[in-house]
Formats: sequence, structure tokens, C-alpha cells
Amino acid sequence: MRQLRRIAVLSLHTSPLAVPGGGDAGGMNVYVRSLSRELVGMGAEVDVFTRMTSAGQEQVEYPRPGARLIHLPGAAADEVAKEDLPSRLPELDRQLRSFVAADGSLYDVIHSHYWLSGTVGLALQQDWGVPLVHSMHTMAKVKNLHLLPGEAPEPRVRIQGEQQLAAGAARLVANTLAEATELSDLYGAAPGKIDVVPPGVDLKTFHPGGRSAARRTAGIAEEEFHILFAGRIQVLKGPQVLLAAAELLRQAHPRIKLRISIIGEPSGATRLDLAPLVRRHSLAGLVRLLPPVPAAELAAWFRSADVVAVPSYSESFGLVALEAQACGTPVVATNVGGLPSAVSHGATGLLVDGHGPHDWAAALAELYEYPQFRRRLGGNAAIHAAAFGWEQTAALTVHSYQHAVDHFRAGRRIA
Repeated sequence: MRQLRRIAVLSLHTSPLAVPGGGDAGGMNVYVRSLSRELVGMGAEVDVFTRMTSAGQEQVEYPRPGARLIHLPGAAADEVAKEDLPSRLPELDRQLRSFVAADGSLYDVIHSHYWLSGTVGLALQQDWGVPLVHSMHTMAKVKNLHLLPGEAPEPRVRIQGEQQLAAGAARLVANTLAEATELSDLYGAAPGKIDVVPPGVDLKTFHPGGRSAARRTAGIAEEEFHILFAGRIQVLKGPQVLLAAAELLRQAHPRIKLRISIIGEPSGATRLDLAPLVRRHSLAGLVRLLPPVPAAELAAWFRSADVVAVPSYSESFGLVALEAQACGTPVVATNVGGLPSAVSHGATGLLVDGHGPHDWAAALAELYEYPQFRRRLGGNAAIHAAAFGWEQTAALTVHSYQHAVDHFRAGRRIA
């Protein structure tokens, strides 16, 4: 990192310190926090700009030497929903510029996450003369391809913003080759400026071992078949698919001792209430609805499970699937988006085509009926996930930064 000393990271719609599974917090929060930590470890100075989570919050936090978390006033998360942020971006942009001007900061590269941050990042790229590297994380056109009946499509302002980023960012970072293809096919992004950088997993926190102790702590009996879901409670993440499949699983196996743990909070403009669904599917007393937990507790929950379900309708990668596998737990996931990159079908878990409850019940039944197969998948899963350390993610990201700087400077010299 001798040439890239200072990095401005934009995560304007959600703080990287937020606990995943609640509000707007998810894999992207883990991504920004973990990548920033590794960049600092490589010798960079990293400033992460986000909006305040509550009015009156301290403007600057110092998570570790070399890193600053800078909270911008003007759209506090407890006052302004993510859906209302587009109208507040000019104020966040002004606050960011004001802080940087007063601080005297100079950056080598800007890395924005999600389209809201990217919109501000494009303006800064132009005015600061510093290249913008952008990570979409999710894309409106992809989400609109998987809309359920009655769901509102992503707004046009987001599609326009992502289109501008595909054209204007110095480089684009995609989680998987599938996402890179979507950027090119759906948004017309030049393939030559897209870098595929897989997310990582914190292998010090998410690791196998201590399954029996984890089950005792979670109150799971050894003979129980424990299925876990972790994530934001919204239709897009598919917890309703799991509940429908669980009812069919019980019907096919009346003697099964089933336990389901769902960790997360409702999120988004349209709230999904799981309690009525639990009753509708005759699962009362078998399902626990739990709030989001910190990473170390989440890892223990993963270790307590026989299988982790990821029935998402759209995922750019699916970090939960990788973290669960790192704990030695097989995953059943939808065969969509980046999940086939995270889960190796038949080796570390199972991929299900679509969201039919019968198909999901059959996949879960296979892992229930064949415990030796399940344990083999779990062992393979831990080995598979061990190849996805955040150190590798950071090294590949720095390579993308360097490309951005080199090409941006060359372009400015030609101009």
C-alpha cells in the first residue's frame, strides 16, 4: 500500500457498525467493516463516511488506529428511512465536503458502497480529481427481475443512479462473475473495468468446533433437527419459504423433532410479520423468532444448527451462507445470484431451483434423512469457506484501486 495511503469509503445509508439482520443492516455492513479493517492492516488510512444513526451522535469515532468513522448530520437513521434518502443526498454531500475541507484530508481513491453512496461518489470524483471505485452490492434491475406479485418495483431514480455509476465510476467491483455479467448485460458496463472480488469471512470468529456446547447453550436437544435462518425479515430474503417448507417436512416425517430459529428483524417499507405465518403452517412452539445478535453469538448459533437455510430471491453473494459454512454447517440455498459461488451443490450444501415449498422441503428432508451425508457436507463446508479470508478480499480490492488510479491519471494526462 505504498502508493495508496488514504482511502475515503462511503457507506452513507447504513453504518458499518450496525448489527446485521436489523433495519437496513446486512452483509454490506460486514463487508465495509471487515474490508476497512484489513486495509488499515495493510498500512492504509481509511475514513468511512456514514450518516448519523441518531441525532446528537459524536461526529468522529476511532475504531482502531488508522481508521475513522465519520457520522454526517442531516439524515439521521432514526429519523430518515433509507427510501427517503435520495432527497437528502445533497445535504449529506455538503456535510461530507465541509468535514473534508475543515480536516484538510486528501485521498488517493474513493470507494462507495450501494447506489446512494455512489451518487455522491461520482460528484466527488469529478470535483476532487480522485478515482471512484464502486460496489453495487445489490442492483435494482436484478431485484426487479425477481419481483413477487404485489411487490413494488425499485424506483426509477435508483435505476438511473446505478446506470450513471456503471458508466461513470473509474472501476466497478463485483462479488461474483455472475454479478459482473449482470453489470455488463443489464447496465452496459464495460467488462474491462469490472473487477471480480469475492467477499471474505472472519475465520477467527466463524469456525467449526464446539457444536455440542453451542446446542446446549441454544437449548437444542441432540435428537432435534435444527434449521436456522439469519437475515433481515423481508420477502426478498425468503423466511416465508422456509416456514412453508417446514410444514411439508413435518407432514412427510411426522416423527421429526423439528426446531427452527429465525434471527433477524423486519426491514423495508413492506414489513413481513412471521408470527401469523408460524401459526398458519402449524409450527407454533417449534419456531423461535430472535433479534439480531453480534458476530460471535451468530457463529455459535450457526454451530448449533444442522442446516442453515438461505431461501433468498436475490443475492449478490450471500455472506450468511459463507459464514455458516465456515462454522462447519451445511447450507441449503436458492440457486440464484451469487449463492452458487458461495455454496457448492452436493459438496458443501444444496442449491434449490426456485422457491417451491415442496422443492425446499425435499432438500431439507435429504439432509434430515441422511445424517452422514449432512456431516460430510459440513466438513467440506468448513474447508471451502477457509479459502475466503478477508485478507484476500482486501488484496484484490487494492489491486482494483491501483488500476483505478493508474487509468484515471492516464485519462487526465490525455485530457
